[in-house]
Amino acid sequence: MNRQKPALKPPINPPIRAGKTPGKRSPKQKSTGKKRSNKRGKFKQNLPFLAIECLGLIASAVLLTMSVLGYSANLFSGSGFFSNLLPFAVGVVGLIMTAAVLLIGWSRLRNWLLDKAATAPAMLSGFLALCCVWFVFHDGYTPVFTHFRTLVGGKQQAARTTLAHQVFAAYRRYGESQLQKMIDRAAVFNSDIKDAAESFDLDPDILLGVAATESSFMPRDSSDGGRGLFQITAVSKSIMEQARRELSVDQLSLDDPRHNAFIAAATLKNYLDEMHGDLFMGLLAYNIGPRNGGLKFIMQQYGATDFISMQPYIQQLPRDYPIRVLSYALAFRLWQHDGKLLAYQEGDNAVHIQRLGIPGMETVF
Repeated sequence: MNRQKPALKPPINPPIRAGKTPGKRSPKQKSTGKKRSNKRGKFKQNLPFLAIECLGLIASAVLLTMSVLGYSANLFSGSGFFSNLLPFAVGVVGLIMTAAVLLIGWSRLRNWLLDKAATAPAMLSGFLALCCVWFVFHDGYTPVFTHFRTLVGGKQQAARTTLAHQVFAAYRRYGESQLQKMIDRAAVFNSDIKDAAESFDLDPDILLGVAATESSFMPRDSSDGGRGLFQITAVSKSIMEQARRELSVDQLSLDDPRHNAFIAAATLKNYLDEMHGDLFMGLLAYNIGPRNGGLKFIMQQYGATDFISMQPYIQQLPRDYPIRVLSYALAFRLWQHDGKLLAYQEGDNAVHIQRLGIPGMETVF
């Protein structure tokens, strides 16, 4: 018997929602993708302005914080708890709260600026940073920054500031006429001294200051055995060898100003290395020389560690030697920078000279 096969039912396809075609994105999906790509494009486009805005705000915040702390350190300087320490601590807390309020205010101001122009926040933050930088390079900022350095540097910075003012005082005592004589006499030896300083990685103004202090640029033999421009006395063979090698000569002569300068530079460099880069101690060691066991032995004898603690124990020696050297070095630097010597006590000269800096002590002010 032939049985009829039942008719096959057509496959049931899933219902198709209105407005959608299988395998194709809906207009809504397309628009969402476009929005995302537009946002990414705008972010990349605005990224440089965002970077400028962040850098401007950070620079302004850092410089303003240093200024406020510098003013506060001077205003509340002292050791009294209620009159100095407590007000300063309250001021620091107030500074933090003010910074938080300013940050909130900037976020609101930023939204308003973005409605005006996409570059407005970056331009305003950049302008604020430039104003802060201008103030930093203004003479009025020098004492503020000095107070801030003293606050952060503590005892060490305070000692360096004290020594710096001793140098400024010595410069003032000498006067322009005496210092001008030194500058005029040095003209003949400038080239040789600068070559020696460059060979041993020294500041030429400091080496000029040593020559001014030792011989007043009048080479001669002294009663204590010093010879020539830098009054060279006992020098080790290794230092003589260093100078000879730099000069490329077979024999050194202490009566030759150029040779004398190279020997002095090698000697000073050796003492600076021995004193771990301490400029005052290095100059003092140069002046004392190897007699009495040298400065290192005297330091061990009295337990002194720096120039401040060393000064009371060198009454029989010229303990102001580094001060004199650096005051002359300051005069040479000022002459090269301004083409003239300035009276320290007149007008704003003191602030200008402090900003220029003492050779080897540029980080004090």
